[in-house]
Amino acid sequence: MSSVVQFRESLRIAVAALRANKMRGMLTTLGIIIGIVAVVVTMTAANGLQNRFRESFSAVGADVLYVSRMPWVIMNDFFRYRNRPGIDLREAQLLENRFRGRAIVNPTLNTQRDMKFRNETMEGLQIIGTTDKGAAMSSVVPEVGRYLMPYDVAYRKNVCLIGADVQKDLFKGVNPIHQVVRIGRVDFRVIGVMEKQGGGFMGGPNFDRQVFVPITAFERAFSGGGRNHQDVNIAVKAPPGMSLKDLEYEVTGEMRKIRRLRPVEQDNFSINKLDTLVGTFNNMIGIVLIVGLLVTSISLFVGAIGVMNIMFVTVTERTREIGIRKAIGATRNGILLQFLCESSMIGLLGGGVGILLATLITAVLNATVMPATVSWPIVAIAVTVSAGVGVLAGLAPAWRGASLDPIEALRYE
Repeated sequence: MSSVVQFRESLRIAVAALRANKMRGMLTTLGIIIGIVAVVVTMTAANGLQNRFRESFSAVGADVLYVSRMPWVIMNDFFRYRNRPGIDLREAQLLENRFRGRAIVNPTLNTQRDMKFRNETMEGLQIIGTTDKGAAMSSVVPEVGRYLMPYDVAYRKNVCLIGADVQKDLFKGVNPIHQVVRIGRVDFRVIGVMEKQGGGFMGGPNFDRQVFVPITAFERAFSGGGRNHQDVNIAVKAPPGMSLKDLEYEVTGEMRKIRRLRPVEQDNFSINKLDTLVGTFNNMIGIVLIVGLLVTSISLFVGAIGVMNIMFVTVTERTREIGIRKAIGATRNGILLQFLCESSMIGLLGGGVGILLATLITAVLNATVMPATVSWPIVAIAVTVSAGVGVLAGLAPAWRGASLDPIEALRYE
């Protein structure tokens, strides 16, 4: 008998055996169903978290460095960073002068204030003092109105751009352009609405709750006039043709000169970039994924034990059938293939049901929590795992059945 014919016959017998014991087959697949659902949902959730992360930080330019007092991610001694001197506007101006004509340098100040329009108030909005160069730092543009212009900064104009959530929650359908709002105790005129960006992921900034004002107006309204103000953040955009690594070396060297640090002294400022956040987040997601898969593997192991147990029972029940098949010429490999096909079909059945349930759960997650979809690679992994569990679980029972002596098997009652 050819291999193809033998395989077809094994599949036919396996399907007939499963149809004859539908309830037992369904109960046997429960462990695999739970395991596959856990595997698919875990991997889908990890992909969804990565998609949400990318959406939340899309406004952070990939070709921009951010000079600040503190690093974005602190993994060790917080107090060492806390005691650093803040960056002031004088240092930002010196850095801008040294990169003039090569890189775009944009200082920002930020604070939190309430914002009021007529009888509506939004609390705790992020107010950012910036310049007209802020438009070059990311691809985000005003959806309505305009961005800050050089004369807004030069003449300390009390104008502002608002985020999408501010427009939605504060103005309630009213066209915000040219409307006067009160930020803290100072009136500002709205000149633009930024396009929706998202954010607020895992405690990160919500870019749609930000308000942008000229940095000169910010100083006058929120920082007490003309003092040197601490904790300035400086964005430096890489010029065409310069790698971010080379720019980082240059910015570090210039900041050390500005701060007059000796060669033996450590940097008392931080250079932040999107890659830092991405690397940290990927490491965290990797750990979560590994732990999740280890936990779900327990469900698959339990499911495999269930399949193995049922297959041992099946072999025992069909001992006489095995003896008859061997007596009329069935080979050991044919018997082995028959039971492996049956166990793998149990695994695939559990995998198919598990994928369907995981798809429904993913749809709920996508509608309520985060963007998530079951991708084809995840489906392929789930099918491979379910079939593999079925084959491995059925290997020992199939080998036992294939090794039976035909004479002893025919005597079995």
